[in-house]
This record gives sequence, C-alpha cells and structure tokens, in this order.
Amino acid sequence: MKRTVFLIAALLTAALMLSSCERYEPVALSSTEELEAETHAATEPESTEAPEETEPVETEPPAPEDNRIRTAAKGIYLAYAPVNNESFMDEIIKVMDETELNAVVIDVKDDYGRITYDMQGVPLVDELGASSGAIEDLPGVISELRAHGIYCIARIVALKDPFIAEAKPEWALYKGDGSIFRDNAGDAWVNPYKTEYWDYLLDVSKAAGEIGFDEIQFDYIRFCTERGVNEVVYDEADTLGRDKISIITELVNYLSEGLKKEGLFVSCDVFGTIIGSSIDANSVGQSYTQMADALDYICPMIYPSHYSTGNFGLEHPDTQPYETILGALSLSERELSRSYIEGSNQAVVRPWLQAFTASYLGSGNYMVYDASAIRAQIQAVYDAGYDEWILWDAAVDYDYSAFLSEADAAAEQAAIAESRAIQEEQERFEAELEEETFPEELENALNGDQLYESDAAILSQDGPIVTYEDGGMETQAQESTAQP
Repeated sequence: MKRTVFLIAALLTAALMLSSCERYEPVALSSTEELEAETHAATEPESTEAPEETEPVETEPPAPEDNRIRTAAKGIYLAYAPVNNESFMDEIIKVMDETELNAVVIDVKDDYGRITYDMQGVPLVDELGASSGAIEDLPGVISELRAHGIYCIARIVALKDPFIAEAKPEWALYKGDGSIFRDNAGDAWVNPYKTEYWDYLLDVSKAAGEIGFDEIQFDYIRFCTERGVNEVVYDEADTLGRDKISIITELVNYLSEGLKKEGLFVSCDVFGTIIGSSIDANSVGQSYTQMADALDYICPMIYPSHYSTGNFGLEHPDTQPYETILGALSLSERELSRSYIEGSNQAVVRPWLQAFTASYLGSGNYMVYDASAIRAQIQAVYDAGYDEWILWDAAVDYDYSAFLSEADAAAEQAAIAESRAIQEEQERFEAELEEETFPEELENALNGDQLYESDAAILSQDGPIVTYEDGGMETQAQESTAQP
C-alpha cells in the first residue's frame, strides 16, 4: 500500500515537473488566489527596463506544392513540316486515339536556332526576327492535341544555335585566331558560359508553355565535339574556373528551376555513351547523374545505330535492337541507383528509341527497323525496369502496326507489373537470406569453444556434426543409428 502511494506521489510530481516545461494553458485560480494575485499586481512597481530584444528565428520557407500531373509518355517525334499538313495530323490523332501512343515531341526552337511559329511575348525573338513561321498555327495544333488527351512536348535545341550566334556574335564560340568556330556543317554554336543566353532560352521555353505545351525538352544542351572544337578558347572572366560538366549542370538547374515554377515538366536529351563513361561525359559536359538530379525526365539517345562493334559485347549492335537497348538501360539503372539518395529528386528515364533504318552503316552492319525491331526495343525498355519511351524518325515515317491497342497495352502493363512484383519479392527474400548470420554461440561451438547450456542440451540429443571427406554431413547420433 505504501509503495502504491509512493508511486502515485512520484507520478504526480513528475507530471507537475513536465507541465512546467510544456506550453499549456494555466490552471484556473481559486477566488482567494485571484484576490492575492490582483493585490500583488497593484502593489508591484512597474519595471522601467526595456524589454529584452530577441533575435528573429529564421525558418525555412515551406516547399511549394507540386501540383503537376505526370504522364507515362509513349510518343513519337514530329518534324514541323508534317505538323502543317492537316490530313497527316488527323491521321496521327486517330492513331493516338486507338493505340498506346499518347505523346508527341514538336520542334519549337529548331536545329538552326529559329522559332518555328509566330511566338509572342519574347522581346529578343521580335528584335532579331528569330521566328521562321514554319508552323502556321502551332497554338491551334496544340489545342487540338490536348483535346484528345495527347501529352505535348516542346523540343528546344539549346546550344547549337547558328541563328543567335550570328545575330549576337558576342555569344558565339571563338577560336584562338579570333574567328567564330563552326562545326562540320558550317554552323556556329553558342558559348555555354554566356549566361545572358540562358535567359533567352528560359523566355522562349516559358512562351512555349503559354500556348499549351506540357513539357520542355532541351536538345543539344552540351558542348560541341566536332572537328576543330579544341581550337575554341574561353575567357576566364566567363568560365570563373568552371569546367564543362559544372557549367552544363548549372545551366540545366537554372532552366529546370525556372520552368518548374511555371508548372512545366523539364527534360533533357543526352548522349547514351555518357552513361558509365567519364571520358564522354567530360567531353560533352553532360553528367548523367547530376543532370538527373535536376530534371523531371532524362532522355538518353540510345539508338542501336549509334553504338559501335564491341559495345555490350555485340558485334553489330544495330542488328540486335533488344540486346543493345537492354545493355544501355542496364547501365542507366546501375549509374542512377548508385547515386540516388533516399528522398531526393531523380529524373524518370525516358529513352529515345530508333525508328529509322541506318543503311549508311553498310551491308551486314544494319537491319531494317520495321515494326518487330521497334517492338523489340520497347520490350527491352520494360525488361530494364522502365516504362516510357519516344521514337525518333526525322522523316516522320512511322510503322503504326508497331503500336498496341489501348486494351492490349493495358493488359501488357498489368503483366509487367505482376512480373516485377514477383521479382521484387524474390530479391527481397534473397536479401533477407544474405542478412541471416549463424548464431555466434554455435560458430564458437564448432570451433571447439564452450557451449551454452541450451546448445549443449541440443547436441547431447542429436550428437555433434560429423563432416566426411566426400562433403556429406550428419550428426553423430544419426551415424550411430545407421550402423548395423
């Protein structure tokens, strides 16, 4: 009884102590206590000391909510000439209504630096006359596509911009002799270190978002690697000690942050060969993992025709589309999983696949990329653990028989999800087995150390383990019962 009273008293004391540390409302006073408190307050002289100033507490602003709705894109590239063809676009929309296709990539800023439609709201576009008007009514086209639930991606060619490099030569790349650098086609490129140009890219991209594009996809967001580029010189006042990867990563972060605020998704096309190759990454300035940290989507261009003999152990990669795509994306998964930090952002991988025949590779080195070749690549994407893809054919001549109906695609996705769930469960089971360790006391026992009493009892019942030269094992108890 006394112990119970003591415990209750102790608990009450602890509760009172805790109440003095927490932010609770004060307990109501009795009438006598109220009178004493009022009397004390009336007779207490007012303090003449200034109240002590407290330092404002800095708090991190809450992260803005991301209300963007993602789409698992399965798409095709559309050059601007066919986009002007009404009957062609009607056919594209019909195909997309009936098949798994649900996304298109359309040029907004092309390989020559020209804006493909009459863009409004970007002063420098008007000042320089950058619009070519190649697409007559792009806002109308986008409106129609979106009405059919089609995801619209604006392709923005970034640093390969001969138009701007000529119109604003202060932004161009220069060689040591003072002349503008030009690639094999005679096109000038923009200097990535000219951050004023970044704002131009951002303004053009925002304007594309205003006419209804869901996503901005940057192509050629890299350094040129063509002949003579080693003659290019960079001003230290521009570089500030930053190497190629640093400046490209900084540019990607700048554009990504600016466009996500506008409710747009952001992606970048990258060379497939930078995955797992520091040499290629440093050459073009593209770090696969660092760019993935900043983007919503990263789009490696892993066309089988772009790989040479020996890649992924293949003699002629273009003739083995499944194996090539699977090899490239297996590298992707390895690289991204190694760099991923729990809770951080990492881009969804959406590869570019090949829908053209690379006959220029010569006999025996290529194959016709028909529906079966396209399907083989898509299957490799799924088998590598990814779900999205875009097909490239500059001629926009796609074999629509390669695409599944919506019903068949849904069934395929359900089968893939089930297969992956089984695989994940198997991997989890195997990981748990690897984590199991032999009890320390039994390990010691097998080394001749003293047994715990419970283990000794078990062994006294079954007998010690006997190992034979042929690798077989049984307990001594089992051996004795086996004797005649």
